[in-house]
Amino acid sequence: MSPFTRLPPPHAYTTPQGALLVTPIGHASLLLQLDGQTIYNDPYSEVADFTDFPKADLVLLTHEHYDHLDRPALDRIRTPATTVVGPVAVAQELDGVTILQNGESVGWRRITITATPAYNIRQRRPDGELFHPKGRGNGYILDVDGFRLYIAGDTELIPEMAAIAPPDIAFIPKNLPYTMSDEMFIEAARQLKPRMLYPYHYFEVDRPALQRALTGITVK
Repeated sequence: MSPFTRLPPPHAYTTPQGALLVTPIGHASLLLQLDGQTIYNDPYSEVADFTDFPKADLVLLTHEHYDHLDRPALDRIRTPATTVVGPVAVAQELDGVTILQNGESVGWRRITITATPAYNIRQRRPDGELFHPKGRGNGYILDVDGFRLYIAGDTELIPEMAAIAPPDIAFIPKNLPYTMSDEMFIEAARQLKPRMLYPYHYFEVDRPALQRALTGITVK
């Protein structure tokens, strides 16, 4: 199936900085639009043709794998004024990156961006290497004057999630062998307790089943 060329309808939320429009694009690609600002996470050209999408003010890149650091997608939305945030592994492959390592924060306009750990504990390649080693990739928390979004990145259920205060919106991955099993996903959601939960980076998802398992959390 060819990548779509028009954005689907967004989901709208109210923040202290005005309306937030959330558009899941596919895989780990997200579009966030807030107060005239356009933010992408991990734009990926195999799920959409970004040619006519809004130009980016900010791009968050979680790690260097081809389905997260995708130059063709970046080239279509990046301008000389675009801020790109990523870990060292991304900056080693892409010029002009604002580096954030796990636990570090940076202010961008009126948003505070914090890099969170994102890694595997169990899931390994055939050679024994973890798909996502600890410290190499990021998740992100975006704090919009107290309205908080958590983008988990490529991660399993990890101990550091227990220390994250409940976000308003969480994006959690669900696909083996690279990230979480259904059981891990549900446990992560129960620990995080977001108001709104988006499964992302998945091969398939049964939202009604997840909703039944997650009382008090709205699964989008």
